[in-house]
Amino acid sequence: MTYYKKYAERHAPKSPLLRDCARAFVFGGAICAAGEGIKNAYTALGMNKEDSSLMCSVTLIVIAVVLTGLGVFDSAARVAGAGVLVPITGFANAVAAPAIDTKTEGYVTGVGAKVFSVAGPVILYGVTSGALYGAIYLLTKLL
Repeated sequence: MTYYKKYAERHAPKSPLLRDCARAFVFGGAICAAGEGIKNAYTALGMNKEDSSLMCSVTLIVIAVVLTGLGVFDSAARVAGAGVLVPITGFANAVAAPAIDTKTEGYVTGVGAKVFSVAGPVILYGVTSGALYGAIYLLTKLL
């Protein structure tokens, strides 16, 4: 281990792991409970189960993007940690935040070029691993 790495580890603040995990659990659970409530509300309005689940996801994405635009999402993420970053709300924030930050650079060179700078690798490797898994599944079924 290098001298600098040892020095940095000694002086870095210790992360309160238990507190962070508890906060992520509570906030993530609250988002999931809110999602269930939204889904049930759509079902009560007459939608079938599949459509209400889809609309629940869309609603959570819209809420996360609006909160990102208002600057509230980042404050919530500092408190809740992975509780708001792991669900679909975190992915919506990862797409919206770079677009909002680069709006002043224009719609093509700013928003268009940067919108997937954070979420792009997630999409790329998610699609790639899904295709690889599908190919392996297909090969195992054929053999």
